[in-house]
Amino acid sequence: MLNGVPGAVNSAVLAQPQCADNDGSPCQWVYQWTNLDWLARFASTLMDTAISILLIVAVAYGLRWVLHRAIKRLTNRVVGRDSDPTRAQRVQRRQQGVGESRADERRAQRAGTIGSLLRSTSTFVIYGVAFVMVLAEFGINVGPILASAGVIGLAIGFGAQNLVRDFLSGIFMMLEDQYGVGDWVDIGEASGEVEAVGLRITTLRDLGGAVWYVRNGEILRVGNFSQGFAVAVVDVPVARHADTALANRVAGQAAREVAEENPSDVTAPPDMLGVQSVTPYAVTLRITAKTKPGRQWAVQRALNARVQSALNAEGIPAPNVNGLPVPST
Repeated sequence: MLNGVPGAVNSAVLAQPQCADNDGSPCQWVYQWTNLDWLARFASTLMDTAISILLIVAVAYGLRWVLHRAIKRLTNRVVGRDSDPTRAQRVQRRQQGVGESRADERRAQRAGTIGSLLRSTSTFVIYGVAFVMVLAEFGINVGPILASAGVIGLAIGFGAQNLVRDFLSGIFMMLEDQYGVGDWVDIGEASGEVEAVGLRITTLRDLGGAVWYVRNGEILRVGNFSQGFAVAVVDVPVARHADTALANRVAGQAAREVAEENPSDVTAPPDMLGVQSVTPYAVTLRITAKTKPGRQWAVQRALNARVQSALNAEGIPAPNVNGLPVPST
């Protein structure tokens, strides 16, 4: 019977999609419920694509979690350990006046900033690759998209050269530990105490209380007065006709007294360097003292006051205030 039921059944069997022959497949399930071959084929494709996308997302999330955990452990290890590899160097650092808490704070800040940068970069790269793979699963040609993204990235790079330079400079400053929060630095455009160190901006506060925001890309050189140790330099002018040998002894004794009275600030006995310069009106003597970082100015003021008092007590004359030579008596 060509027009009977068996023929119709055979036509229906021939019209069903091939994927409906797979037992337990989404295609077979949809076709049994709807008898629509196009919907069955679409369901199979959609299910396969969904499984692939879920797998891509799961792998990307897992890889991101592993990398973030590894970066966190690395930064915690950097913060927890001493930056000096040997005991001798740690002892030397303490003698030079670098406090453990301050060094730990700087190390923690540097490690935290670098860790945050690494986590953000890893997240962007992993999710970016996963997004491109998901687009490919939908049958989208990602070649033109990648090419366009490259052109756009190149254009943005040319347009934001200063921003990129600031970020790169900030990263290298962090890695090299050129300065940290609490350091007193001179960066050319401004000098003062570092209040914040970022990947793009360094914040300073000068002696007048003004806050300076300096872009890291504009910092060409850094003078750090707070790393390791500092030196208090005192120039003592005396009259041209004064007894310089006596002035040396008096100034040196006064400097040693200041060092003995301030053992927490002065880390080594002062050096009486002697005559620094000679003019027709004055002889300048120089004293130096090694101090803890940031304490050189306080020690310098104490030395100036004590040396001046000692010279006055011994009757050693100061240079003529009018700038004229003082005749010897």
